[in-house]
Amino acid sequence: MAYAHLLVAVAMTPESHQLLAKAIDIARPSRARITLITLASDPELYNQLAAPMMESVRTLVYEEMQHFLNELVTSTHYPIEQTLIASGELSEHILHVCRTRGVDLVICGNHNQTFFSRVACAAKRVVKHSEVDVLLVSLGE
Repeated sequence: MAYAHLLVAVAMTPESHQLLAKAIDIARPSRARITLITLASDPELYNQLAAPMMESVRTLVYEEMQHFLNELVTSTHYPIEQTLIASGELSEHILHVCRTRGVDLVICGNHNQTFFSRVACAAKRVVKHSEVDVLLVSLGE
C-alpha cells in the first residue's frame, strides 16, 4: 500500500534517526510527505522548584527541541514537510494532526526509554481512536 503523508513521532535520542530512516524507506517509493512530531517535556513539572523561571525554562526546552528537529531534518536526504513540537497528551496531538493534515500513516518507535514508552502508550490510543494505520517500529538496544 502506498501512503501519501506520514507522521513520525520522534524523540531527542539517536534512535530517532533509525525511525526516520524507516519512514523514508516507506515514503520514498510513492514520494509521500513526512511530518515529524515530538513531545517536549513539560517544565510545569518543576513548577514548585522554579516558578519564577518557568517561562525561561519553557523557552529553553522548545529551543532545544527545535534544534534537535532541525538537525534531524538536515541529516536526511528526503524532504521533511513540517516539524511539530507538542506538549501534553501526545495521542491527542497525533489524532488532531491526522484529522487536519491528511496523514494516512503514523510511525512510532518502541524502545525501553521513557519517551518511547509514552509513545507506545499513545500509539495504543491512536490505534483505538484513529482511522489511519499505525506502525510501531522496534528499536534495538
